[in-house]
Amino acid sequence: MCVCARESRIAERSPRPFSFLLLLPRPWSRALSVAGCAALVTTTSPPPLLLPPLLLLLRLAPLRPRLFSPFAAAMANYIHVPPGSPEVPKLDIAVKETEPSGGGGGGGGGYRYGALQLLRRLRPDWKPEEVTLKVFTDGITNKLIGCYKGEEVDDVVLVRIYGNKTELLVDREEELKSFRVLQAHGCAPKLYCTFNNGLCYEFMQGEALDPEHVCNPEIFRLIARQLAKIHAIHAHNGWIPKSNLWLKMGKYFSLIPTEFVDKDLHKRFLKDIPNPQILQEEMAWMKERLSNLGSPVVLCHNDLLCKNIIYNGKQGDVQFIDYEYCGYNYLAYDIGNHFNEFAGVSEVDYSLYPSRKLQEKWLRAYLEAYKEYKGFGTDVSEKEVEVLYVQVNQFALVSWTSLVYILEMLPFNAKTKQKNKTDFCQGNVFFCQATCVGIFYVGSLCTPKEAGKRSLSN
Repeated sequence: MCVCARESRIAERSPRPFSFLLLLPRPWSRALSVAGCAALVTTTSPPPLLLPPLLLLLRLAPLRPRLFSPFAAAMANYIHVPPGSPEVPKLDIAVKETEPSGGGGGGGGGYRYGALQLLRRLRPDWKPEEVTLKVFTDGITNKLIGCYKGEEVDDVVLVRIYGNKTELLVDREEELKSFRVLQAHGCAPKLYCTFNNGLCYEFMQGEALDPEHVCNPEIFRLIARQLAKIHAIHAHNGWIPKSNLWLKMGKYFSLIPTEFVDKDLHKRFLKDIPNPQILQEEMAWMKERLSNLGSPVVLCHNDLLCKNIIYNGKQGDVQFIDYEYCGYNYLAYDIGNHFNEFAGVSEVDYSLYPSRKLQEKWLRAYLEAYKEYKGFGTDVSEKEVEVLYVQVNQFALVSWTSLVYILEMLPFNAKTKQKNKTDFCQGNVFFCQATCVGIFYVGSLCTPKEAGKRSLSN
């Protein structure tokens, strides 16, 4: 049996903690269930003895509509931070995205001023006049600033400022949990603190990759192995995790605007994008088809852009950064999403999408590492590679990140020059949803259904 299918079957058969409580009289089970749900609402870390009785809600016919659905969904996607993980301080500091005209920024309230406030807590021995700031330009949705003392680049503190309106798309609490989980397993840099509109963490030495790098066998084997390591992390505290993919897609769908103030943008909106009913039908079609492919649900990065992969040639390894979209998802989705990134971001060229031959090599390296981390040995059959290949290319249909350039640049392409900030934010949300539901509709000039047929026949 394919290792991915076996993982999925094992998860389905896993014993459920405290299931014997289902035998208790209904009043007892009802009391325990309500207490467990109340604890979920009032505590940050659910107590182990009250967490499992959510299964008992299946017995509560009168309470089921009010209690079961939301709490079951919350538990299915719950990310458990390992005991003993260091606490992350929250600093009541806000850092602006811009610097006042004229530079300096000492007391002008720009990003330098905010960064120095953070460094007073994180690096109290650094003198403000000795601090050098470097703004990184590779970020798509956030502003990233590197802070270091003089010319000493061995100790660099990264200050990441959340992009405007990104809270509509990103659950910052889940991002923080994911960051801490990955850090605990050696898959993320040290997280120093969070602040009002961002977080600070350790700089990882190396270079951010470009699309041409990820085709290099030496590098893509490192990427495959690192992704397998993350997928093998057990971070759900005994619960059988569920994918949050469809939940997030539904959330994005609810954010689609009905019109734009800018006339040119609204005209393009009506001309180029299917109406909400068509998008809903495509989303339902993909959910029905892809949910039954047998891909196990694991902890995923969900945004493996080339620029989110840091290659350290001296150490001979890679690390992943930016965990905004990290969460439980289908294993094959994470890989398919990464394969879409081979086509680039600023200039999308789908002729660069990895060939079947390259994919098979990549997937074999991944499966060898994944089975090793899970304790299944390292032997990989042709059948296992074939099954994963089909799953990955089906899940590539719901990936959205390879068209993020359109998401970011549409208002400028429409010649609005960001005159209307509301339109700009609406454009971001709208095109994120449009690409999330139908990436190949735009990228390959075919609907997701047609793209699905093509990937099966190739």
